[in-house]
Amino acid sequence: MSDIAALPPVSRSRTKWFAFGALAVASAAFAFITVGGIGDNLVYYWGPTELVAAGDKAVGATIRLGGQVAKGSIQQGRGSELSFAVSDGKATVNVRTKSVPPQLFREGIGVVVEGTMKRDGHFESQRLMVSHGNEYRAPASGEKPDMKKLIESTTGLGEAERPKNP
Repeated sequence: MSDIAALPPVSRSRTKWFAFGALAVASAAFAFITVGGIGDNLVYYWGPTELVAAGDKAVGATIRLGGQVAKGSIQQGRGSELSFAVSDGKATVNVRTKSVPPQLFREGIGVVVEGTMKRDGHFESQRLMVSHGNEYRAPASGEKPDMKKLIESTTGLGEAERPKNP
């Protein structure tokens, strides 16, 4: 117990300087993280109207573009090359991609494409995702599904994916 009593009391000014120094280091670290390169890691989510309105500001930025595949716009190129238009009803953006589209991809379906707007006015996508409703209702016990409605819901899918009429 005599060892503890022999230690000098910590001065208040020394404690204040330590707290001030710790706060300054934390503030500098926060500023570095906030400003230093975080913008390069952000992915903006825009619709066609916002993307068209942004003009040259959108060129080169990594963007997720969401909308619906415009009717009559899908064009298959060589290999996995694909071009189509994404629309939100107000504006349309032409998209080119080399990624293989998901099986549900078709005209009128919601899509999200991740990529970059190019200076020539097209959006180059590295990633193509379909957006679909999350509503599912299993048939009640003994209920027979309406095959006509089921077939209509698959319009645009290839014959191999379409359910067969029993």
